[in-house]
Amino acid sequence: MKYVLMFIETEQFAQELKAMGELEQRQAYEAVGRWFAENAEVITHHTHLAPVHTATTLRLDGAEPVVTDGPFVEGKEVVSGYAEVEVTDLDEALKLARSWPACPIVEIRPVS
Repeated sequence: MKYVLMFIETEQFAQELKAMGELEQRQAYEAVGRWFAENAEVITHHTHLAPVHTATTLRLDGAEPVVTDGPFVEGKEVVSGYAEVEVTDLDEALKLARSWPACPIVEIRPVS
């Protein structure tokens, strides 16, 4: 079964990462690299998204489409990346998500 794991960064996590020294940041990114390497057999696709301030939103709920700079909603949590995985069931997806070494929130959704 396919799932998407969305890695959600909080403002606090982003501030903590920014406050780290160069060595700590490198170690944090290396931990993420190891996670992807260790789980490569079930990850079918993944990417890191550009920062939220680079987003463009298209609203289609009015008479005319409206394009705005920025995310669809200002929030304290943003999706910073995702991985599509192919695993046997939700339990396996949860186990995988529990081992994620970075952002403090992982949203899991089945792919239909």
